[in-house]
Amino acid sequence: MKLHELHDNPGASRKKKRVARGPGSGKGKTAGRGIKGQTSRSGVALNGYEGGQMPLYRRLPKRGFSKPNRLEFAVVNLGQLQTFIDAGKLDVKAELNEDALVAAGVIRRKRDGVRLLAKGELKAAVNLTVTGASKSAVEAVEKAGGKVTVTRPAKEAADASAAE
Repeated sequence: MKLHELHDNPGASRKKKRVARGPGSGKGKTAGRGIKGQTSRSGVALNGYEGGQMPLYRRLPKRGFSKPNRLEFAVVNLGQLQTFIDAGKLDVKAELNEDALVAAGVIRRKRDGVRLLAKGELKAAVNLTVTGASKSAVEAVEKAGGKVTVTRPAKEAADASAAE
């Protein structure tokens, strides 16, 4: 095969549609926008617009509440920990804290803290220091011969001291 014989597969690339280039193009005059009306003109944003009728998102009642200062935790499952221990990325003998989990690649970032959940199975005895943990996760770690130390998140502790 020579350089001049190279080409795309048929249908792999399409030519750009050139609108408003005369009647011979098939997209001349109104350039495929029709005649008159809102969408024939520039600056159209029709998302949620229903022709003057009260739009659906305004007809439906508001529900629920989004807490603006909600805590976001990075989640670690016991199965994930076991996988990283088996791969040799986590040292069982050392104290495993949030920074060690980030360094090993178990989680990408700490956010407001790390929360340990009981999905999966843990066979190794590990000493963990995390922001939060479910009761079943703590039981599973202790059953494997390890220990979990739960620290309160800094934001929550600050909120509690401000309330007192």
